[in-house]
Amino acid sequence: MFKNLMVVAGLGCIVAMSAHRAVAGPFADDMAKCLVNSTSPADRADLVRWMFSAMAENPDLASMATISTKERDELTAKASTLFSRLLFDSCKPQVIEAVQNEGPQTIAYAFQILGEVAMRGIMAEPHVSQSIQALGKSIDQAKLKALIAAANK
Repeated sequence: MFKNLMVVAGLGCIVAMSAHRAVAGPFADDMAKCLVNSTSPADRADLVRWMFSAMAENPDLASMATISTKERDELTAKASTLFSRLLFDSCKPQVIEAVQNEGPQTIAYAFQILGEVAMRGIMAEPHVSQSIQALGKSIDQAKLKALIAAANK
């Protein structure tokens, strides 16, 4: 059961990087707020490092990042410790209420929100923002304006 909860929570964080948004009710929202409020910027950075290490396992990305097995294991252990603290200590009442009232999928939803918050912190870093803005500068603005105008007709 514990292993399954960790997998669900981990998947929620990874899903945070996709466009898919799980739907949840007020109890899941309360759990998500607790997760976010119970993590420090350092906790969120650890979470993003773990997510990055998991994504780096994808063959399309593996050549872009070198993460040793030892480093990956350490990142996984930190993430597991964080998830455990949040689920079983810091936010236990909110987890119980959400699962009782809205089902176990609320755990993935709440960790998805935490993952999104953690990613926003990383994306706001000036070097990362500059890199992302470089993409926007390389897109043909005239074609983009024409496309938007055509869509608004």
